Amino acid sequence: MLELIGVTRAFGGARAVDGVSLRVAEGRITGLIGPNGAGKTTLFNLIAGSLAPTSGRIVLNGRDIGGAPAHARLAAGLARTFQIPRPFGAMTVLENVLLAAQGQHGEAPFANWFFSSAVARQERRNAEQAREILSFLALDRLAGAPAATLSGGQRKLLELARVLMASPRIILLDEPAAGVNPTLLETIIDRIAALHARGLTFLIVEHNLDLIARLCTEVHVMAGGKLLVSGTPDAVTQDTRVVEAYLGGAA
Repeated sequence: MLELIGVTRAFGGARAVDGVSLRVAEGRITGLIGPNGAGKTTLFNLIAGSLAPTSGRIVLNGRDIGGAPAHARLAAGLARTFQIPRPFGAMTVLENVLLAAQGQHGEAPFANWFFSSAVARQERRNAEQAREILSFLALDRLAGAPAATLSGGQRKLLELARVLMASPRIILLDEPAAGVNPTLLETIIDRIAALHARGLTFLIVEHNLDLIARLCTEVHVMAGGKLLVSGTPDAVTQDTRVVEAYLGGAA
């Protein structure tokens, strides 16, 4: 579903990502790990469209998206979450999710005057879908609460809810376990597994190797901006190059 071919991103004379090539198979949960400074976040931003590659290609379903803006990638089915969620705090949880609905008729000029019935029907459908997503993620009881009142783990779930509202085919998860208490982490892991069972594809950047081992069938390891090794969770965690990269503090 997603393929990177020789992707490089340079900042001045430094290459934060250096010639990375990898594939994310459709219907799989794929992990991306590595020590701090390995280039994982930069690579994620390149895939999501926050940054443009200096060279190389990013291909989604056979289409080169390396030059496409982030909103075009979302329309093509690729969505992402962020390590530090930033919901609209004064808005309710439900309103935050509704913001992510795509193709809203009411955003078109004059639609609310000339097509008010169609706009109202779509808004009702969107509200129903949003409430179903919140129920699936165990956030339904908080639908009317200001997003600013959520805990860190609940904000991670809200991030995922907003992504799901856009009906993606592949989701990039940026450290879903970071700052999350063990109880909510179990909820997050369970919901990712349930979404995978529905056919969604995931690429997960994560430091929590237990989450990676439980969810991923393939893991890519980065160090120093390069792809170090790929394989099953068991294989990569036992690879001496991976052990050296982590214990040696590779940048």
